Amino acid sequence: MGVVLKSWPLEPEPALFRQRVELVLDRLVPWLAKLETQPMHHTAGGRKLARAIREDLPEQGVSFRRLMGQLFERLIPASLNTASPGYLAYIPGGGLTEAAIADLIADVTNRYTGLWMPAPGLVQLEINVLRWLCTMVGFGEGSGGILTTGGSMANLGALVSARHDRLGEEFTEGVIYTSAQAHHSMRKAAIVAGFPRRAFREIPVDEHFRLRPDLLRIAIAEDRAAGRRPLMVAAQAGSTAVGAVDPLDQLAEVCKEEGLWLHVDAAYGGFFCLTTRGRETFRGIDRADSVTLDPHKGLFLPYGTGALVVRDLKKLRAAHAVSASYLPAPQEDPDAWDFADLGPELSRDFRGLRVWLPLKLHGAKVFREALDEKLDLTRQLVDEIRSLPTIRIVSEPVLSLFSFRFEPPDRPEESWDAYNRKVMSGVNQRQRVLLTGVTIEDPKTQRPIFVIRACILSFRTHADRILMAVEDLKAALADVQPGGTDAL
Repeated sequence: MGVVLKSWPLEPEPALFRQRVELVLDRLVPWLAKLETQPMHHTAGGRKLARAIREDLPEQGVSFRRLMGQLFERLIPASLNTASPGYLAYIPGGGLTEAAIADLIADVTNRYTGLWMPAPGLVQLEINVLRWLCTMVGFGEGSGGILTTGGSMANLGALVSARHDRLGEEFTEGVIYTSAQAHHSMRKAAIVAGFPRRAFREIPVDEHFRLRPDLLRIAIAEDRAAGRRPLMVAAQAGSTAVGAVDPLDQLAEVCKEEGLWLHVDAAYGGFFCLTTRGRETFRGIDRADSVTLDPHKGLFLPYGTGALVVRDLKKLRAAHAVSASYLPAPQEDPDAWDFADLGPELSRDFRGLRVWLPLKLHGAKVFREALDEKLDLTRQLVDEIRSLPTIRIVSEPVLSLFSFRFEPPDRPEESWDAYNRKVMSGVNQRQRVLLTGVTIEDPKTQRPIFVIRACILSFRTHADRILMAVEDLKAALADVQPGGTDAL
């Protein structure tokens, strides 16, 4: 009796797989070709759209072509256009196509890289990447790290490592020092790591939004006198709100003298270490115990690619390693890393390939030149904006992010926040660039103010888009003047 072979839908023929990939490319290639002219945002009616596509678990499938039509024609356009060269909002992400190719390879071959033994060559590629990152920030022999889903998980890993290394099991009286410029993920990390909310202490900043080392020393002394246990300083190397860079060298000195762990959150700014200007700006980062980096920012990779690097890999391993009878024996070779022992994940995607492939394909020089271009474009934009009437640059660009606001003397001061929101909205409505704003404490008045911010970090952003930003700012300003089309 012959064997009757059944067709299994989850095991498509190679020809069908190729057909589906080609169908996706038939959508993606024209989409990329038109990216520069696509609108910056189209989220109006988003709630209605979301309600319209709610559905129960489908019992029967639908065609691949129909699903791609829904994605590309209905869902992807209804969003912020984070891939656009005009996306100067928040912290721009990347989306290098080479990284997408790497993910296709990684996902289809589906090799497990949480431990060294199942895929030693592939794990070594990821180790290579992490050692490159360690070298970039100035860490030497014995350093290492782990790729994460982003800066939030990297900050959590740093805090857990600091807690284990400096406080052990009795950590509820530990204190974490940072400034109001710290990313909210640092406070969240403290909560997840089991610290009481009182553990988080904000130190005032100077006129450039930098944490003040003199006031840090005072706070440490006060906490020691009160019986608390100073643990960590979480410094900024490019804050999300205004791009501030703390005095890393001075903070490293304080931490050395006081026995504190120095963590540097360089999620946004860290890859500027590849440039001469960035290395000068970050003097002292090599003295940190740990550094958070986001390749999905400064290396232009897709969202979901972060990194934590530490000066002493043994401390990262000591804080996270847990054995189990069903796992291979832990690696004792210092050159063979089990990533499951360096972070909270056992199951994880092979995210190292999406970092390794673009760096190997292009070389660091290409990324360095792109980052230098962003620094130049930022200074070009801020110089153009500085010439606009009633402008105030609230935070000068240290890297590629700065904030500003308009303060028209012929309008009451209490209306300035609304005025700036209106200007920003006018720019964004023109759909050529997207800006965002943030409310911060004004270093001049110590009162909250709304500022417009621009961050130039997309590999697709070039001088033509900077010109558009200036033109649209001027037009939006004209609209809110008396008699303008959108006057307050």
